Amino acid sequence: MSKSARVKNARKQNALTQRETPWGAIASFTVIGLAAVIAIGYTFAQTRSSSADSPSVAGLVVKDDLGRDHTTGAVKYDSDPPMGGDHDPVWQNCDGRVYDAPLRNENAVHSLEHGAVWITYRPGLAGDQLDMLKAKVSGIDYTMLSPYPAQDVPIKLTAWGHQLSLEDASDARVDEFLRGFVKGPQTPEPGAACDGAKDTP
Repeated sequence: MSKSARVKNARKQNALTQRETPWGAIASFTVIGLAAVIAIGYTFAQTRSSSADSPSVAGLVVKDDLGRDHTTGAVKYDSDPPMGGDHDPVWQNCDGRVYDAPLRNENAVHSLEHGAVWITYRPGLAGDQLDMLKAKVSGIDYTMLSPYPAQDVPIKLTAWGHQLSLEDASDARVDEFLRGFVKGPQTPEPGAACDGAKDTP
């Protein structure tokens, strides 16, 4: 083969090589792309599912990113009563308890972490209103009732990260809140006990 024929043949081979499809690279990018799409889709589905499971109650205040560390010291909370956050290692008994004195926030918050609903009322609430609240709590696991002098409305219902302010104990949202949040989907430690701990205010 002459030199010019060899050069021509080499150029032809080089052009063919350059035109070849890089199937290996395409396959790699395809697999990576599919994995990313699946991961994003799964995360989106989980988020939607979690949101769909959360009860929707008119007037509900929701707070996210609450600390969950244990401390025996006092904690400065940013709501009265607190909706969650760092708390005492010992929970307040919340097995349908009606307390006649204010509770220590740090113990009550631990009960919220276990799935309890804490109903609080401003001292001076009318007797018939208080009786209605007591009837909602007495003997009902994962609930507790106590006075809370610092709160700005007559009645508040609090679960971990969720709170509802009410003027009247006969409001239908009391039952709605209890149905949705007693051991509800917001519970950071499902299955944790609500008795066997702190029994006094």
